[in-house]
Amino acid sequence: MKESRQKIKYIVCDTISAIVAWIAFFAIRKVLLDTETATSMQSVFHDPNLWWGVVFVPCGWLLLYTIQGVYRNVLRKARLKELRQTFYSTLLGVVVIFFVVMLDDQVASYKYYYVSILTLFAIHFVLTYSCRLIITSHMVKMVHSRRLGFSTLMIGSNNRAYQTYLDLENQEIYSGNLFVGFVSTDGTEDDRLTRVMPCLGGCDDIPAIVERYEVKEAIIAVEDSEQDKIKELLRVLSTCGEIIIKVTPEARDILLGSVKVDNIFHSPLISINNRLMDEWQYGVKRMFDIIISILVMILLSPVYLITAIIVKVTSPGPVFYAQERIGYLGVPFKMHKFRSMYVDAEASGPALSQDNDPRITPFGRFMRKVRLDEIPQFYNVLKGTMSLVGPRPERQYFIDQIVRRAPEYMLLHRVKPGITSWGQVKYGYASNVDEMVERLKYDLLYLDNMTLATDVKILLYTVIIICQGRGK
Repeated sequence: MKESRQKIKYIVCDTISAIVAWIAFFAIRKVLLDTETATSMQSVFHDPNLWWGVVFVPCGWLLLYTIQGVYRNVLRKARLKELRQTFYSTLLGVVVIFFVVMLDDQVASYKYYYVSILTLFAIHFVLTYSCRLIITSHMVKMVHSRRLGFSTLMIGSNNRAYQTYLDLENQEIYSGNLFVGFVSTDGTEDDRLTRVMPCLGGCDDIPAIVERYEVKEAIIAVEDSEQDKIKELLRVLSTCGEIIIKVTPEARDILLGSVKVDNIFHSPLISINNRLMDEWQYGVKRMFDIIISILVMILLSPVYLITAIIVKVTSPGPVFYAQERIGYLGVPFKMHKFRSMYVDAEASGPALSQDNDPRITPFGRFMRKVRLDEIPQFYNVLKGTMSLVGPRPERQYFIDQIVRRAPEYMLLHRVKPGITSWGQVKYGYASNVDEMVERLKYDLLYLDNMTLATDVKILLYTVIIICQGRGK
């Protein structure tokens, strides 16, 4: 609830700053800067372009800020980072306004453009950052005074965990860690640690603990003899949502310079980045999903209609088929497809499709070749349960089988599932669990190389496969 209120504060202040900056810039531009057609202040407020800008310019700024991830993790903002982020977003936004609004102005000299850009930049930057600085400073003060904190889970149960707790509690500037308890990694518990926080269970209980206590941060503080457990702990934590993960460093890490801290007063901990792309790339990816989905659903509406008629005519049963799949962070959702199998094809239990599968209708076989059965999933993309590109979602029945052989499969739940993927381009529909495990390595590669450029490449290869009819 606090995070929601803080986010609303930023949005309201950014909106007001954008409106005030636009009005001030518009007035200065018309009255002082444009010497050729200078007008009175009264006529400025009768100019319809001013009021169109009051409506649309703030919307453009808020869209830019959202794409950049300004309104994510608002309780953990830092003033210097806020300064840098505000500077670059203002610079980008001013350039956009210049090309959209000012480039067509009739001017006697290019000096007008330079002065106009600098004026808008100065006004907007000062107003926006001043408001943000006030909000952020108040929030930081609340954290340092221990009136605001973040639910934190200690993973470790012996001396290093206890010493880490003491370091965090006694640091000169409080970092906001409110410990809900600790997880025992070896079945033992340090008496000193149990006196300051409760033991909440073992490593297998971590996902349930994170959900129950709404954990925002996890600190791995295991002994030297348990270093081999860190990789598995990171795998488990990476599937628990967007929590911050930190690891206590060894002396070797400090000597090699791999320990990075955000504040010189804070304890040295290695932060593990649980986000696979920069915030602005996530924003662009989501915008791309929405725009492409809307365009495809409009342009292919005749294809939707014709396909629906053929499915209905060629085999009895419903046109669409909704099946429960496991999506982002392990949350189930209904994935929609054109029905390509006969009704009750899985009456005897879940099964993967095979070559010459008798359960698939003749038209269903064609649809799968050209991925026509997948196009209703653009509705899932529009809803936000799927993305254009991402690992293909599976049913829980098959996930259980895969995880027994390849536990790293759970890492795929760190991203939204997609209509197409690196593994899908390579293998198409998997016909057995072995093939699903083999396909997994390509989806894991996608996580390691997840960028907008990678998404574009996968989409291009998918289009090639569709045009060649090489799907299966």
